[in-house]
Amino acid sequence: MKVQERFLKYVTFDTQSDENSQTTPSSLKQLKLAKYLVDELKNIGVTNAYVDEFGIVYGSLLANCEANCPKIGFIAHMDTSPDMSGENVKPRIIENYDGSDIILNEKLNIHMGPNDFESLNRNIGENLIVTDGTTLLGADDKAGIAEIMTMLETIIQKNLPHGDIKIAFTPDEEVGRGTDHFNVKAFDADFAYTVDGGEVEFIDYENFNAASAVLDIQGLSIHPGSAKGKMINALLVGMEFHSMLPVEQNPAYTEGYEGFNHLTDMHGECEHAHMSYIIRNHDETLFEQQKEDFKRIADYLNKKYPENTITLQITDSYANMRQIIEQNMNIIELVKKSMEEIGLQPASAAIRGGTDGARLTYEGLPCPNLGTGGYNYHGKYEYVSINEMEKSVALLLKIVENSLKL
Repeated sequence: MKVQERFLKYVTFDTQSDENSQTTPSSLKQLKLAKYLVDELKNIGVTNAYVDEFGIVYGSLLANCEANCPKIGFIAHMDTSPDMSGENVKPRIIENYDGSDIILNEKLNIHMGPNDFESLNRNIGENLIVTDGTTLLGADDKAGIAEIMTMLETIIQKNLPHGDIKIAFTPDEEVGRGTDHFNVKAFDADFAYTVDGGEVEFIDYENFNAASAVLDIQGLSIHPGSAKGKMINALLVGMEFHSMLPVEQNPAYTEGYEGFNHLTDMHGECEHAHMSYIIRNHDETLFEQQKEDFKRIADYLNKKYPENTITLQITDSYANMRQIIEQNMNIIELVKKSMEEIGLQPASAAIRGGTDGARLTYEGLPCPNLGTGGYNYHGKYEYVSINEMEKSVALLLKIVENSLKL
């Protein structure tokens, strides 16, 4: 089966994760795709495939050659972002894209072109899969699943020589829980790659240090007619808190290695308000300074207003994998060599986000990230290049081939 055919099947499954859910996986509809993938793995010859109690799909191919080579893993995630609906996706193939604006939905006047989405300039002449402008596409990360599956099927059908290959498809990556229950020991790989990036020639191994900050603000609601000197408006205290954060750390003003504090949610009323932030920085020292800013401002406002007006909770999410991967650069060189042999020019960039691989790296499984050929994730302008998906499959096959020489 062609990689795009698999992908078009996978996007028919609504697998949107739910950050407010307490279940595992966060949305039980993800299990529908998980069970489908287990059946597909078994049909192509991965007979030991299964989905565990946490909704993670595992499978492996045992080595079919005598070479003393490492056990290599490939990982992708099944869920799509809560940012936009993934239900009833209506993908469309644009053949031989000519560089003009693409009409996604004529009725709703939704279109995209290279003036607003520069990545399209690199895809001229390629075949693209786009949305109808009412949902996201699901390339993040069903493209990665399709590429891994197609790689596996090719190896099995052609009986290509390989070492042990370990496979996992995770739920809930988009809500930060993708590896909460990942069994690194049972996965039993020496190293792995998440197939969950953008441009196919990128091998990424540095990401943000990440934390979440949650503020609960207790106000005092008094009738506004007699509120002088008494009322404490929790919403206004929240606004005051935000105004004291460094303005240049608004994500709208940052790029590259610059960190940010991103207000993701604010709601409430005069008596009580709630605010949620994500805190990000590649540099560990600057990251710690950003967290200290939150604590310092909360302490100041708790002195200005009644004690415990603000309750602040900061939780670390994941750390920059770079310092560990740099001790295992052979797994980066393996990818770069493989890219060059199939005509790609290797590149790396600091991920302005995180992957399941960041947490797995700190759990003892070095796990950098590979591109899939998808772009504009998490929204209606998401698209994927079929040509780059095919290159990704070729790259995965070459990585497996070259791993025999390690």
